Amino acid sequence: MSSPSRPEALPPVETAPGTLVHTSADRRLAAEHWLAATHPNAAQVRWEWQHRGLALLPLGGLFCAVRLPDRLVRAVAAGARKDPAVYLIEELRGGPVIHNRRHEQYHALVPRSMPDEWAGAVAEWPTWGAECLGRGTYLGVPPLDAVADAPGRPAYWAVPMPSAGELCDPVDVATLVTAGSWYLDREAAEASPETPAARPGASAAARHEVGSARQIE
Repeated sequence: MSSPSRPEALPPVETAPGTLVHTSADRRLAAEHWLAATHPNAAQVRWEWQHRGLALLPLGGLFCAVRLPDRLVRAVAAGARKDPAVYLIEELRGGPVIHNRRHEQYHALVPRSMPDEWAGAVAEWPTWGAECLGRGTYLGVPPLDAVADAPGRPAYWAVPMPSAGELCDPVDVATLVTAGSWYLDREAAEASPETPAARPGASAAARHEVGSARQIE
């Protein structure tokens, strides 16, 4: 049996004079500045990244987030016969996603307009533990170099932010939630075949509040 031929290596791309080339380090630094700009004290954000591994950033200014419980992501990824990380990269087309292992939930970063523009569609999402989070919520965001799970690390980028301001498409996120809810409902029906499937609600561990004025994810 012959081995598959290797693709021909392409020659290096030569940029035209005056073309500005951004390295991955440049893009990461720009994304870091962009994220820190959501907080009134950017220096505090960098301190929290360095010393705590997580900075609390207010949502609704530059971006919002959609909470996706682990079980929903696992269910829809299993249905597609893919690893959850691979599934997220492919289905959200490289849009940034944070994974908080402690609270067993993902957060897909989306445009700040999504909570208002998708208000009707997202109203039922908490039934399956998903929720579109906006103003009044603080999200725990890891430093951009935290791209893998590690002992003692509270959260990491399951899908790193490609560049400053590059977010998930709301349509892609909504499609994922819809598919995941179908799989969760089917699992519930199979577990209780003689009774109507009870839609699983959001677990208490998936939500926690600090005071009455703000919610932290």
